[in-house]
Amino acid sequence: QVQLVESGGGLVQAGGSLRLSCAASGRTISTYTMGWFRQAPGKEREFVGAISWTSSTYYADSVKGRFTISRDNAKNTMYLQMTSLKPEDTAVYYCARAYTAVLTTELSNFGSWGQGTQVTVSS
Repeated sequence: QVQLVESGGGLVQAGGSLRLSCAASGRTISTYTMGWFRQAPGKEREFVGAISWTSSTYYADSVKGRFTISRDNAKNTMYLQMTSLKPEDTAVYYCARAYTAVLTTELSNFGSWGQGTQVTVSS
């Protein structure tokens, strides 16, 4: 069983930047696709981006060009660099490990989840 812990959230002004981390323990994440999702109040959890075991990435259109996912397999950690933040990026951000190594964006393909970290972007 893998445990995932997100960190790095906080309050930032519009246009600012944050870097989220997702530290894994218990099992390796190096051979799995990892993903970031977010959930705003009153809304469903939505896909933000994912990174395959070969470090191929895919992003939601809403964050493309502003967010960057990376991974450090030696540290068993994934990152989400967020720039040019907008108030609509405000949400709880979750990291997750997929069931496979194949790049996927479907929430149902992710089986292990962190507890989430709050990101608030003020206007």
